[in-house]
Order: sequence, then structure tokens, then C-alpha cells
Amino acid sequence: MPRHPRPHGLLLALALSAPLPTLAQTAASPPGRLLASNCFQCHGTNGRGPGFERLAGESADEIYGELLEMRAEGARERGRDIMVRHALGYTDAQLRQLAQWLAQQPR
Repeated sequence: MPRHPRPHGLLLALALSAPLPTLAQTAASPPGRLLASNCFQCHGTNGRGPGFERLAGESADEIYGELLEMRAEGARERGRDIMVRHALGYTDAQLRQLAQWLAQQPR
């Protein structure tokens, strides 16, 4: 009697080839967090120091305004300051997201 192939092998192959959700798909970073990660080297994890000025819990408008000033300074003077160079690399929307995320962090 001829033997028919069992569907188990086919089902297993289909199951293994199906896309699995990755960590990035299941746990997206809050807006601004990835942008703010560039600040952590000097301002500490999540902007809470140690190091330079603590940014966590500060006013989003104040952080945003300071970053805009730094960017304007860099455009005028080809700023040599590291913060000026960082600020030049972001759009207004990115600076706003970054500032809002830092402002939401506990001090």
C-alpha cells in the first residue's frame, strides 16, 4: 500500500518560515528616546547625570529653546562647541521630540 506523506512536515516548514515579531516590533521606543540617547554620554542615562547639566525633568520649552539657540549659533559661527554640533544635526521636530522626552523623565 503506498504511503501518503504526512502534512506534519509541511506544517512545520510553514510555521518556521512565518515571520516572527521582533523586539523592535513589540516594544517600540517612546518618541524622542532614541534621539535623546545621544545626550546620555555627557548628561547621564535618561538625562539624570552625573556629568554635565541634568536635563531630566526640565522644561521641554527651555530645553528646546536652548537647543535652537545652539543651532543658530552654529549656523552663524560654524560652532566648535560639541553641543552646537549636535544641535545642528537635528530638525526642529526632532529637537522638540528630544526635549519633550527629557522633560518627562523623573529628576
